[in-house]
Amino acid sequence: MTENPASRLTESLTARMSRAEIDAGLRQFMISVYNYMASGLALTGVIAYVAAETGLYESLIKTPLLFWAVMLAPLALVLLLSFRIEKMSLGAAQVTFWAYAGLVGLSLSGIFLVYTGTSIARTFFITAATFLAMSLYGYTTRTDLARVGSFLLMGLFGIIIASLVNLFLASSAVQLAISVIGVVVFVGLTAYDTQRIKDIYLDSDSTVIAGKKVIMGALALYLDFLNLFVLLMQLTGDRRN
Repeated sequence: MTENPASRLTESLTARMSRAEIDAGLRQFMISVYNYMASGLALTGVIAYVAAETGLYESLIKTPLLFWAVMLAPLALVLLLSFRIEKMSLGAAQVTFWAYAGLVGLSLSGIFLVYTGTSIARTFFITAATFLAMSLYGYTTRTDLARVGSFLLMGLFGIIIASLVNLFLASSAVQLAISVIGVVVFVGLTAYDTQRIKDIYLDSDSTVIAGKKVIMGALALYLDFLNLFVLLMQLTGDRRN
């Protein structure tokens, strides 16, 4: 039986329309992810600056119990989002994300007391340019980065373990190695996470689920950017006299 040419044309047009709708939805999804990430970074930066300028951070240092509570609270919140977000409402997940970004800003405000403002601004723009390039690569490449991602995650765990060990060793050489390897790892993770976030878009079968995936995607890229920035500060930042 000969297939009707008109039928083939209709199917082709339907497929193209469907593909266009998917592409448009994906772009909107990724824009939402980047907006959340950028807003979280902005909140972190503002709180870090204000806490340093007002003396709040120095007051925290003088109260060890409160200081360590502030230092550890972001870890508790990121674990909460990572393991409990499916059971949280969308509103609760959003509040948790903003609370996390704010507490990270408070915990990182010491950067403004240690490094010069010029070097902080310079490192931020270097980080932003690197992040943009690698995220764009992760979004556009057709190469599957899953295998590379598994090695990068192994490297990340290695960095965490080495950092914990170096808390006792206090070796500047080890810290330098951690910073250099860490930069490489988070540069790669930026591309990997971008591709991973792009790939999970099609599984977002409801508005609530899609909203939660926006938050988790933003959190992943936020962590990539922030860790890359902190590591580059350790390598290139100019300390105050």
